[in-house]
Amino acid sequence: MIRSLKSTVRLRNSAIARVLGGSRRTAVCSFLLTVALCATAQKQADPPLPDVRQLMNEVQEHQKLLDRVRENYTYTSLQTTQDLDANGEVKKTESTENEDFFVNSHVIERRVKKDGKALDDHDAQKETERITRLVEKAEKTPPGQPLEGQSISISRVLEIMDVSNPRRESFQGRPTIVFDFVGRKDAKTHGLAEDASKKLQGTLWIDEADRQVAHMEVHFDDNFHVAGGLVATVQKGSSFRFDQEPVNGELWLPTGAEANVQARVLLLKGMRQHFTERDYDFKRFHVDAQQTKDAKAVVEAKP
Repeated sequence: MIRSLKSTVRLRNSAIARVLGGSRRTAVCSFLLTVALCATAQKQADPPLPDVRQLMNEVQEHQKLLDRVRENYTYTSLQTTQDLDANGEVKKTESTENEDFFVNSHVIERRVKKDGKALDDHDAQKETERITRLVEKAEKTPPGQPLEGQSISISRVLEIMDVSNPRRESFQGRPTIVFDFVGRKDAKTHGLAEDASKKLQGTLWIDEADRQVAHMEVHFDDNFHVAGGLVATVQKGSSFRFDQEPVNGELWLPTGAEANVQARVLLLKGMRQHFTERDYDFKRFHVDAQQTKDAKAVVEAKP
């Protein structure tokens, strides 16, 4: 056996020598040098991980730079909501198809179909009136502030969260910086959105080159009571995810989302829902300067 192993080593060294030329010692040295250079190149290719808070500040700044470009795009979102029974079986399914666009960095969703059917004249007129009011409100609402309900900024979320385990991973073929987070129970919060954030735990994938959120997975690690539980209680285990991708090599736009929610409403009614959103048919458009204020955008040919 030992003789066989020695013969194998001699054979391998001879093979290396024939490939690289020179003696077996030269071949081995060249081989070891190559391995060392590869290791050094790998270290140079993987710079130190950035500070997570600084990273998220860069994400916010990159998003601000892209806000103007996003207002030149529209896309379709198909949202499906399933009501589930206690066994997880589907009791009811509803869907809406929307035309999504941006005004002053705010996303606006115009409903065009419900349960696969186009809106009738009455509902279409009501939707047009709703969108007109929403656009006017968006034009007056500074970027970063919510149009409806409450919201919370990324920087504020990080103040409430403990982050850990930063690392590099490949996501959909692109290098990302990944880290885990969990809400701090002792964090001082104000408002419903901040209070809910203390109950969250999840993982965030940041595209390393473009500094954009590529993927997010979050779940409630404890029950969240609205108005002390009198109005509703979102139950532990409720979860959601969110995805974005670069579109036309120009900017990042949402491509999908999913949520599983368990809640109890008004102390009595239990609710279990599965929600999905699929975003597609991204189009770039422009508005003719000669058109009137209420003229429709003109979709450009895809690049």
